[in-house]
Amino acid sequence: MPDPTRPRASLRTAVVWEVLQDALDRRVKATGRDALDVLDTGGGSGNFAVPLARLGHRVTVVDPSPNALFALERRVAEAGVADRVKGVQGDVLGLFDVVERGGHDVVLCHGVLEHVDDPAEGVRNTVAALRSEGVLSLLAAGLGGAVVARALAGHFKEAKQALESSDGRWGSGDPMPRRFTADQLVGLVEDAGLAVAAVHGVRVFADLVPGVLVDTEPGALDALLKLEAAAAELPAFQALATQLHVLGETPGATGV
Repeated sequence: MPDPTRPRASLRTAVVWEVLQDALDRRVKATGRDALDVLDTGGGSGNFAVPLARLGHRVTVVDPSPNALFALERRVAEAGVADRVKGVQGDVLGLFDVVERGGHDVVLCHGVLEHVDDPAEGVRNTVAALRSEGVLSLLAAGLGGAVVARALAGHFKEAKQALESSDGRWGSGDPMPRRFTADQLVGLVEDAGLAVAAVHGVRVFADLVPGVLVDTEPGALDALLKLEAAAAELPAFQALATQLHVLGETPGATGV
């Protein structure tokens, strides 16, 4: 669930949370357990881990940053869920140095593939961390959103470079190491042995709309959230999204 004290943050997480909570509910029903074992790779300070723990799930956060893990420790203590969240230092390519294979009902891989040398290996590792019936939530930077954003800012050469480059970067000053199309992410998930249950565009409009409109117009935030939700499953709008979310399921979990 998005943090109600940070309404603007809901623009970045609402679509993902809706899909993820539905997947969690289905796994709870299928397993007969109220608490699932969740692995959050690259989970940082706990933007997803803390709300998941509040729902009663056990969450292991793997992140390479000691500072992020320190912030996570402080945040889970403040939220009163320290008994359900564990943070360990590591990364997705060395995942099994710090966690067990096949020990998790759900794995989150959010904002990770953009930063690893081998995205395919990263996805394979997340899948290997799942139990025989499990769910992968994959969130990564989308190519189309970056191209549109550079073009609307008047940086047409950079937009073209991002469109044509193999990594989706618009130049040496681009802070994002890699971006993906929906087809590329779907391919990574399927090649790792999962069935794709859903694909959603995230922040299709949110990053293009002037913040002043959302902050000052009555009802604008709620209307924009509804618009984002309506567009998220449409391929034409997924191609324009800042981020792309893919939900993958092991063959045993499909159709649950």
